[in-house]
Amino acid sequence: MQLALIDVMVIAAYILATIFIGFWISSRASKNIRSYFLGGNKLRWYTLGLSNASGMFDISGTMWLVYLLFVYGLSSIYIPWLWPVFNQIFLMVFLSVWLRRSGVLTGAEWITFRFGEGRGAKLSHLIVVLFALVNVVGFLAYGFIGIGKFASVFLPWELSSDPTTNDIYYGLIITALTTVYVVKGGMFSVVFTEVLQFFIMTVACIAVGIIAMQKVSPEMLAAVVPEDWTRVGFGWDLNLDWSGTLDAANTKILDDGYSPFTIFFMLMLFSGVLKSLMGPAPNYDMQRILSARSPTEAAKMSGFVNVALFFPRYMLIAGLTVLALVFFMDELNAMGPDVDFEQILPFAMKNFVPPGLLGLLIAGLLAAFMSTFAATTNAAPAYIVNDIYKRYIKPDAEDKEYVKVSYIVSVLFVALGVVIGLFIPSLNTIIQWIVSAFYGAYTASNVLKWFWWRFNGVGYFCGMASGLVILIVIQVAQAMFEFDLAPVYAFPWIFAGCLIACVAGSLLSPADDMQVLKTFYIRVRPWGFWGPVYREAVKDHPELSRNTDLARDLGNIVVGIIWQTSMVAAPIFMIIQHWPQFMASMLVLALTSLYLWRFWWCRLHDYPEDTPAQYLPKIES
Repeated sequence: MQLALIDVMVIAAYILATIFIGFWISSRASKNIRSYFLGGNKLRWYTLGLSNASGMFDISGTMWLVYLLFVYGLSSIYIPWLWPVFNQIFLMVFLSVWLRRSGVLTGAEWITFRFGEGRGAKLSHLIVVLFALVNVVGFLAYGFIGIGKFASVFLPWELSSDPTTNDIYYGLIITALTTVYVVKGGMFSVVFTEVLQFFIMTVACIAVGIIAMQKVSPEMLAAVVPEDWTRVGFGWDLNLDWSGTLDAANTKILDDGYSPFTIFFMLMLFSGVLKSLMGPAPNYDMQRILSARSPTEAAKMSGFVNVALFFPRYMLIAGLTVLALVFFMDELNAMGPDVDFEQILPFAMKNFVPPGLLGLLIAGLLAAFMSTFAATTNAAPAYIVNDIYKRYIKPDAEDKEYVKVSYIVSVLFVALGVVIGLFIPSLNTIIQWIVSAFYGAYTASNVLKWFWWRFNGVGYFCGMASGLVILIVIQVAQAMFEFDLAPVYAFPWIFAGCLIACVAGSLLSPADDMQVLKTFYIRVRPWGFWGPVYREAVKDHPELSRNTDLARDLGNIVVGIIWQTSMVAAPIFMIIQHWPQFMASMLVLALTSLYLWRFWWCRLHDYPEDTPAQYLPKIES
């Protein structure tokens, strides 16, 4: 594709600016490992919120969401619950506060805080490091696939006559540039470049939405989509029939395994709630929470992510989708049964975004990739350096040595993610298994750790290990017996097996040290089954009170999910110009915002007032 000179200049200016920021603030990041990985806990909640929103605004996920809206219509607003997107609601309501109260550096260090230093705790510590690193590699591979496909369409240079090789070359170049500023600047670099990237992306999103509204009328859209495409509700089945318009879409719906949709929806909600209750996975989201200045700011950051992310992102997704629906249908039909829905986004941009704005949008989507890739890359050395190198190899090394080792680890993990990305066929494949199957091996252990006092390090290790074994067995069985089990349908079986292993491992081994449990309970103060620990704690501190916020938290979660969903639906209705539905969505958004302000925002506090000073983390005491 030939870009105008102004587009090339905008893209080049953006890339140079991000690299400059990384080197400019590297001196602040290199003071010690807390500065490198958590920004020294000095970053404000709204800065971290913008950064986190930018990190979630990834290009590969955007391509996937454009495909979902194209094929499934307004029903697609629920499918991202597979991640689940509403985990941000659970985080903002209570889990970010609980996690930040720990004062630790990484998710693996949190395991020691929760389970102590016994054999089970050490095994749990190692397995959560393993999970975190596999998770990082998976998301790095996922990002590498998306950026290669995107860049080869838009950037003007043909690096190879073979399209696949061209994708790889572009992916390698952009990945290398991103790695440079992340490795040099650490968390400070990641956050400040992501804030820049967020504003670039937001301008581009609004512009694309306006273009779509100008070029596509409601009548034009209605002529090319199935009758129920604009319906938010659904019955037993989706009732979306693309016959005669795009027959390959009907095949794709069957292949995805999302029908009957009611069963899929219930499984998705079931897995989504459980995955949300476990807290953030050990990746960039967890690092942002641990980077917050206080528990209250961690909660505000998680809440602000929803506001910053969903409305502008879905203006872009809806705008690109309706442009493709009206103007790209002939090209998609020409592809026959091998239609590549991941090309919808590049087509709409290439054909409908004018020069200057196109350069800004390409820079914005490059920013989206780079922010996600950067945040993920920053998570890997946090685990290797803090939880392995510092703990088991050189516990007394100087801070500068730890930072230098972090540089090396970052580069190695980027290389590994790229290599794996070369062997993954599509974005949808890796998304499905990361969020549905692999997380199934992580969920049971990480739900119980918050809510049951008798759950110990041995139980945690058994649950995690059994989940990985079950996942491998499923993969081998699919290969041997040639059947296809969609990950969302595999999740309940993985979770059930892990839950049994968790409970059995805990009850067949001694309880964790009571002093460790008391420290955890007094500082974090979770609700759940903590009666025996509370009774021991009040012997030394009679003033201690129990957490009685369960009912309020559950109410805030239900309202919060409705609040978040309205922020997804409203921009879509605006772009397709269904004004009554848009106004209804905005009214729901206003009412739920008022409720959350009253029953969530106004009730936030860092620590219970009766928390003894000796139980506060050192960085805040």
